[in-house]
Amino acid sequence: MTYPARRYDGDAGEALATIRRHDAPPDVTYANGSTTEYFATGASTGGLFGLYRWTMSPMAGGAAPHFHRTLAESFLVLDGSLTVYDGRTWLAAAPGDFVHVPPGGVHGFRNDSGGVVRFLIHFAPGAPREAYFDGLARWGYEGRPSDDEVAEFLRQHDNILV
Repeated sequence: MTYPARRYDGDAGEALATIRRHDAPPDVTYANGSTTEYFATGASTGGLFGLYRWTMSPMAGGAAPHFHRTLAESFLVLDGSLTVYDGRTWLAAAPGDFVHVPPGGVHGFRNDSGGVVRFLIHFAPGAPREAYFDGLARWGYEGRPSDDEVAEFLRQHDNILV
């Protein structure tokens, strides 16, 4: 493994850092009270990665077993107990537990606990996942679309259910 191709050719560096303050409002609020914060999007990182924080309400649903063809996805549990499917079984992931799923890896997640769970989701490369999470939130308020519309939505967002 070697370093990737150079992405910056300047000699002095530049003031390019961004900050998202801890008290910024969530980007998405779901009908069940869960929230998602887009810390870094594929657009803001030049396609390198995406990093979001989910705060899931007690007993909130989540993602059924699925895989992605185009991206890797990782989870870092911050608070609570996140139930994660590792392609074989559902496991309880505790604060500090890290799960990495390469492209093609079957996975899922949900909150089976009676408490709130907070975790980071990291995608690489930085696909435009915001439209996926925004769409899921919209279904909670407006109702689930037809099976054909759901299938097309999942196809557009590289979610292959198993």
